[in-house]
Amino acid sequence: MSAPIEMPRLSVIIPHYNGKEILLRCLQALGDDAAFPVEVLVVDNASVDDSIEAAKSAFPAIRVVRSEKNLGYAGGCNLGMQAARADFFVLLNNDAMISVSELQKLWHVVQKQPEIAAVQPKIRSITNTTCFDYAGAAGGFIDVMGFPFARGRIFFTIEEDTGQYDQPGDIFWASGTCTLLRREAVEKTGLLDESFFAHMEEIDLNWRFHLLGYRVWYEPGAVVHHDAGTTLRPETPMKIYLNHRNSLLMLLKNYRWPTLCLLFPLRLILEVIAVLFVLVQRDVPQAKAIVRGCLAVGLALPQTLRARKIVQKKRILSDAQVFRRMFKNSIVVQYFLLKRKTFESLDI
Repeated sequence: MSAPIEMPRLSVIIPHYNGKEILLRCLQALGDDAAFPVEVLVVDNASVDDSIEAAKSAFPAIRVVRSEKNLGYAGGCNLGMQAARADFFVLLNNDAMISVSELQKLWHVVQKQPEIAAVQPKIRSITNTTCFDYAGAAGGFIDVMGFPFARGRIFFTIEEDTGQYDQPGDIFWASGTCTLLRREAVEKTGLLDESFFAHMEEIDLNWRFHLLGYRVWYEPGAVVHHDAGTTLRPETPMKIYLNHRNSLLMLLKNYRWPTLCLLFPLRLILEVIAVLFVLVQRDVPQAKAIVRGCLAVGLALPQTLRARKIVQKKRILSDAQVFRRMFKNSIVVQYFLLKRKTFESLDI
């Protein structure tokens, strides 16, 4: 990677907490493209191993931004964006692999279309390179009840990549695994919500982009490989807790009150159904995680309402206008009741 220069075109921000091998692999994959200058910022979330020292030794051009405590993905990325110099940020997981030449393809997209605030590449699995990755796959969508999913990965079903999603186009959210953000848009919406700590904070940010009239884009010509869940496996109670809690927080922040009064009670009913469903399967830890997530929303309510006030004051588009960018049906009903397991089979 290039030595620091006066004006990088991209600031690549890698939040990191422990794991020397994955960090070195990530930095090695970026490579060195002197014709397309970037700066690489590794945000040290108070690692307790020697990974940062090893990275600095192997790649002396990187900038290390240190935190005295683990700020999570959201806080780590925010710290990196505040220290970054370029007009465009790339948020990159430390367990992902992509070259600067691939990132350049994302940069070209936002250069041509100034209304695009975020763009993600195609995300394939590192361990099974012919399949999409769990975290973002071929671009993220969300239903009106706040359940996110992606082309190529809906709940527990991950598709093989056969070129079925090779058309670039609008999506609702770009995965935090690897996403390019326009600084100007982030400055208008505000940074990632650090109360989320990890998981869905990028979806919340993208929702705020939509409220300001920006678009979010998928560019399949660029490809990143990712080892989903290196930090937290999808089935762990902590991830389940964060997913349910943060999804509910998103609804509270981003919908207007009339919409919220209509949809939030329905969403809570689905939470009850989810608990009963996993209890039937005798998965008590998962049931507890869902309940904890719902209860945590109540504890976070004062802080969430303060954040909501800021979001609603800034918004330009109505809920009706944002609905046009969402999945109109319930992805829960489509997947679990109608057994539609792929994006192409959904009732759009």
